[in-house]
Amino acid sequence: MWALYKKEIAIFLSSLLGYIVIGVFLGIISLLLWVIDGPANIVDGKYASIDGLFTIAPWVFIFLISLITMKSFAEEKDSGTFELLFTKPISDLQIVLAKYLAGFTLFVLAIIPTLVYFVTVYQLGEPVGNIDIGSTIGSYIGLSFLGGAFVSIGIFASAVTNNQIISVILSVFLCFFAYTGFDLIGGQAFMGKAGLILQNIGIAEHYDSISKGRVDSRDVIYFLSVIALFLMLTKTTVNSRKW
Repeated sequence: MWALYKKEIAIFLSSLLGYIVIGVFLGIISLLLWVIDGPANIVDGKYASIDGLFTIAPWVFIFLISLITMKSFAEEKDSGTFELLFTKPISDLQIVLAKYLAGFTLFVLAIIPTLVYFVTVYQLGEPVGNIDIGSTIGSYIGLSFLGGAFVSIGIFASAVTNNQIISVILSVFLCFFAYTGFDLIGGQAFMGKAGLILQNIGIAEHYDSISKGRVDSRDVIYFLSVIALFLMLTKTTVNSRKW
């Protein structure tokens, strides 16, 4: 399992596309936080805060993670190594977990450089250090859970097709719907009480809760459940198509 995990990491990091994807992500985030006028701009803000990062990151991650995970199984099928993959002395679940953990690790590598923004704002505060560290830590925890959920969805999207482009499109759609689709539907006036239930099913509701610095066990269980659901769907998908 760990050999496959390391192989997935090495393949991504040995590809120019991998660095381009992460570089574009950091470039977009940096422009929105420091250059482009808008609600997320740190310089124009009245308070020492990087809340803008946690507001715009989910939308950027929908595309970033879809690009990171598109090769997971789709490339194996396209190159003809899919059947060979399952001849290794590890279980189907271990294969899925190895690819999931590799995708999540790459996601973590992409967000680590954003800590520079925190350090910068920490130093720019008046007085120095005038930033809500607890809330920021909670927001990063929320971002990690969000990334974990998106990676599981991306892995599943890659498992149902042998075309990487289709994998990206499907992953973007599923991540977008899981994040905000339930909110949009549940927010309609005619939905009534059922709308509140739908909104609680959506990822945004739970991500927003954790991002406020409140790490509630219900939100943690929700994210772990979403990750487990899509990993099991992925296992079922690859198991049914490997022969």
